[in-house]
Amino acid sequence: MTGIGARPGEAPDAVVGQTSTWFDRDHFLSTFTAAARALGKAPLALQADERDAVEAALGSRAAVEAWRLDELGRVTLLALVSRRLPETEVESLLWTCYQQGDSRERQALLRALPFVTGAERALPLAVEACRTNELPVFEAIACENHYPAAYFPDLNFNQMVLKAMFMGVALARIVGLERRRTSELARMAEDFASERRAAGRSVPADIGLLTPEREHEHEHERATRIPE
Repeated sequence: MTGIGARPGEAPDAVVGQTSTWFDRDHFLSTFTAAARALGKAPLALQADERDAVEAALGSRAAVEAWRLDELGRVTLLALVSRRLPETEVESLLWTCYQQGDSRERQALLRALPFVTGAERALPLAVEACRTNELPVFEAIACENHYPAAYFPDLNFNQMVLKAMFMGVALARIVGLERRRTSELARMAEDFASERRAAGRSVPADIGLLTPEREHEHEHERATRIPE
């Protein structure tokens, strides 16, 4: 069974049981879990030059201002170890960290994905994470995270965006949304809005980011509607 063919929430068989001789997997997992005790959960409170240094060390820009010390520690651990392990072993390690981790560990892992070497192999895990009903975990993959825009196929990206609207997450927090916006996503968003209106429910105020032309039409209709 390959990474793509694994059942949801299950580590791919092809990456289980592969361990580099130098790498102490159990020690890494213990260190990953202990990050909160070792580093604390205080906000980073970075100065501008410190933020630039962190982003340079991670190899990409990230919304690190909202991170906490334990998250930065876990992201750094995963990013560094991924540079030395074979990609199949990194994939297995990510699945194990996610499956065994608590909510904060899962959030840190998802935020680490853009910085992991061979990040494309984590696609099944990232898609699986979007199925969660735990808002902080969903936000960790969907918000201020470059991974979905870079690696998600259109179907998975569109489903993530719709779930963000359903869960009340601001669309402006989704990195690369404007670049990944398609006519199919606009149609899906309009269907979502139509169902909400038909049920007498409110429509997210920022849905115009997905259906700008249609939202202008609805605004015009509301503005010109004759009161009964």
